[in-house]
Amino acid sequence: MSNETKKPQDDKELLYKALGVMLLIKDKFSDEFNEIFQKANASKEDILKTVDETKEKASQEKERMEDGLKEKVKSIVQEMGLATKEDIDELKELIKNNKT
Repeated sequence: MSNETKKPQDDKELLYKALGVMLLIKDKFSDEFNEIFQKANASKEDILKTVDETKEKASQEKERMEDGLKEKVKSIVQEMGLATKEDIDELKELIKNNKT
């Protein structure tokens, strides 16, 4: 097990950052949709393009957040000294080879 201990502040900080990002995304969506509705004379193609761009931005941000959370979970698992699937598979292989 690592000498470093997980600090509750680290988890709170990650949570606050995630909430902040979600609020920024909400504000961005709100701003972009307000623009769409303000452009009443805009063509259907322009509106669809803006919606598609907004969806893409949201998808990219979601992926970025998921990647960050996955890395944090990996870090916590490593700090706690928990065995990974790969560790268990390696042990199974060693046991299997030693039986023969």
